[in-house]
Amino acid sequence: MPPSKTGLTKALKTEAARLGFAACGVTRADAVDGRAALQSWIDAGQHGSMAWMVDRADQRAAPQSLWPDALSVIALGMSYAPAQDPLRLAGEGGIGRISVYAQGADYHDVVKRNLKALARWLVATAGGELKVFVDTAPVMEKPLGQSAGIGWQGKHTNLVSREHGSWLFLGCIMTTLDLDPDDSHADSCGSCDACQRACPTDAFPAPYRLDARRCISYLTIEHKGPIPHEFRAAIGNRIYGCDDCLAVCPWNKFADAAQANRAFVGRPELAAPELSDLLALDDAGFRAVFSGSPIKRIGRERMVRNAAIAAGNSGSMALIEPLRRLLSDESATVAEAADWALAALSVPLCAGSSPPRS
Repeated sequence: MPPSKTGLTKALKTEAARLGFAACGVTRADAVDGRAALQSWIDAGQHGSMAWMVDRADQRAAPQSLWPDALSVIALGMSYAPAQDPLRLAGEGGIGRISVYAQGADYHDVVKRNLKALARWLVATAGGELKVFVDTAPVMEKPLGQSAGIGWQGKHTNLVSREHGSWLFLGCIMTTLDLDPDDSHADSCGSCDACQRACPTDAFPAPYRLDARRCISYLTIEHKGPIPHEFRAAIGNRIYGCDDCLAVCPWNKFADAAQANRAFVGRPELAAPELSDLLALDDAGFRAVFSGSPIKRIGRERMVRNAAIAAGNSGSMALIEPLRRLLSDESATVAEAADWALAALSVPLCAGSSPPRS
């Protein structure tokens, strides 16, 4: 006899926990419609150059626009709570800061593998059709997570959990099964504005709204070409992403690093990389260092560009020669960043050096 709706949902959560998911909830596929908010954000240009946010906006805004046959959405979260303070390396001049989420294995691979395992269990147990998603399809995981009760979308626009703070990788399973839904999670930010005050580039024009064009995570990861000069000093030594708005959230005091998936424990070489090593990377070296990491997706040009900007903010004279060598880099973006960094260090172009190409 197949389990009841309530019994199936309970068994589903047990299996999800066994597979390493710290949070699991269910919502109806028609419970979330973010068309108005998403369109307002796009109309304001706050998506920056992320054209993929525009291209499939209708499908992104509502699950049944993406898959009309879906009746239920299973929202899942996998913890990557850090064991150390993500802000501990602020001001360490010769060191680059990498966002906590990117210091371990690529979450796309880890979360999707476990989503597929849970999906196989669900089909074997109750049948139905389903699709799995983790950050690679037009799905609004955060509003769905709030509707499914695993947390709420905080003022920094990321999901916040009472048990896991701001440190959850999100994924979801859409299914034709009519599952027993959970209650939506209430907003628990209250009057707190710590995340808003922590942002180095004032990327929050209002609570619950992010202007990606000013966000260090966007600038160091998604943005191609030269980073606007107005943000370079504020980037400091961040070379991939930014944890500031997440790290200051008071709900993180309940997050337990022991509950984090072991795959996301930071690799030693990514915990505090030397800028001098990053400035010396060629394409082959970049691929070798960042194999198996989500960082590999941005390519060598953006990483060395970011490292050059961090070097310019470092005050370290030891980075002058590595930067000078980049003035003739085949990438005009890298060469320009190196030129800026040398100027920031108050170092004139070396006689005979070639200025960056325009």
